[in-house]
Order: sequence, then structure tokens, then C-alpha cells
Amino acid sequence: MATVKQRQAWMATLAKAELIQLEELVNKLDKLPSYSFLRSPEIGLAMVRGRAGGTGEPFNLGEITMTRCVVQLESQLEDEAVTGFGYVAGRSHRHAELAALCDALLQSPDWHEQILVEVIRPLQTASQQQQELKQRQTAATKVNFFTMVRGEG
Repeated sequence: MATVKQRQAWMATLAKAELIQLEELVNKLDKLPSYSFLRSPEIGLAMVRGRAGGTGEPFNLGEITMTRCVVQLESQLEDEAVTGFGYVAGRSHRHAELAALCDALLQSPDWHEQILVEVIRPLQTASQQQQELKQRQTAATKVNFFTMVRGEG
């Protein structure tokens, strides 16, 4: 059984993934189990909060468009029904659906390792590479300022 932190990490990875890449990785999987919607993908708003100076008093920064979805994997036994949640920024019904499906599959012992290896890790690697590219591009524009001491005597 996954810990809360592990689940938070994979849900964050799924939410931040590019839809095209997520779709490609899921389509490569063989014979996915059938699932039903407990909550069809729907668009809404969520309040984004910030903190003054990053650590100070919280304040409402504004609203962001979110899409959410809840799916349940089909199972013969009612006790073994697995529910997956998908919350993504923006208006992509398909992204929220795939995120919810992957969340459910990651909670299923039969699918956990395969989804982790074939979907989550490639998404994490791609995200890390993109972050490193942005850091290199930003570092290339860095300007070092220095101050000369004036010789007033």
C-alpha cells in the first residue's frame, strides 16, 4: 500500500504532465481494466493562495481553472473497488480522466509497478529534463553586477 506522500507525488506528476505525453504512455499499456465515472470530468475554479515573502501571512492570489474527475475500476467484488482521482489545472477533460485512471491503477496491486515504471517515471524524467533546460537557459542570461569602491579620502 502506498503512503500518502507517494500518492501525492504521483498525483502531482500526473497533474503537471503534458497531455500528449501522458496519452502516449497510457496508450502503450496492454488491456487496461474497464472503469466507470463516479464523477465525470468537470471544470471549475479553485482559489490559489500565496504567502507574503514566501513565508509570511497567507493571502488569496486569485482563481485558477481546474478540471476534476473520479473513476472507479470495475471489479467483481465490491470490497476491491479502487477509486482514482484526477485534478489538473486548465480545461482538459481527457487529462483529468487519464490522471484519475492512473491514480486508480497505482492503487491496484496488479498494476502498481507497471504504471510506476511505464508512466510515472518517464513523466518525472521528462519534467526534470525540462526543468534543467529552463535553469540552463536562465543561467545563460545571468548578469553579475559588482560595485567599485570609490577612493574618497
